[in-house]
Amino acid sequence: MSGHEFQSHFDDPAAPGAGDIDHSDMSTNIDETTIAEMRQIAARYPQKRSALLPMLHLVQSVDGRISPRGIEACAQVLDITTAQVSGVATFYTMYKRRPAGKHHVGVCTTALCAVMGGDILLDRMEKKLGIGENQTTPDGQISLERLECNAACDFAPVMMVNWEFMDNMTPEKADELIDKLRNDEEVHSTRGAQITSWREAERVLAGFPDGLADEGPTAGPASLVGLEIAHNEGWTAPDPNNLPVNPAPEEGKQQ
Repeated sequence: MSGHEFQSHFDDPAAPGAGDIDHSDMSTNIDETTIAEMRQIAARYPQKRSALLPMLHLVQSVDGRISPRGIEACAQVLDITTAQVSGVATFYTMYKRRPAGKHHVGVCTTALCAVMGGDILLDRMEKKLGIGENQTTPDGQISLERLECNAACDFAPVMMVNWEFMDNMTPEKADELIDKLRNDEEVHSTRGAQITSWREAERVLAGFPDGLADEGPTAGPASLVGLEIAHNEGWTAPDPNNLPVNPAPEEGKQQ
């Protein structure tokens, strides 16, 4: 494809296709160290453009959002267009087009969580924080999001802080959680590590471990009921090295 056949209007915030990235804020903390880490991420993949998703998480860990400079840096490292990067960054809801808070709070309102009070929790959080969903408090401390299913229905209603689970929430527990986050008090996930910050969590998603992966429980009682029953009944899983082999079907017969 020759160069004149594809035009990118990424740099023009008024043009269609700019991707809704906030071009009014051109600030960035991306430096040569960040670029080197982007190249390090890209080197993990046989096709380097596969590194785009973790690279965007790295951008958020540095700039607190998907910044115009972050878009450009990803495109340069991966040898793709800024329009291609912007298309991915604006497709997935985990990538923020405006600055997220020091702590990013999500409230699940899908299916069972909704039935168990998720909408009530979200309304409570909006009133307590004085912001709506997809907004950040003026002090930059907390941002709020309505989340789709977190695959934790046995712990509904579920909230998340910096992508860590907060299970079996009630309005009172949610109020206490927000107060602690506002005051920078120690908070632990119900099934995970101590809460750090959203930017630090984004760096982990970029592929740079923080050493907390094994901290805290990884499963709760509701998830372990089946295992407990199996232990009580003496049930075991089949030996994968000694599985029965189905006989071949006789000729002319369907299996």
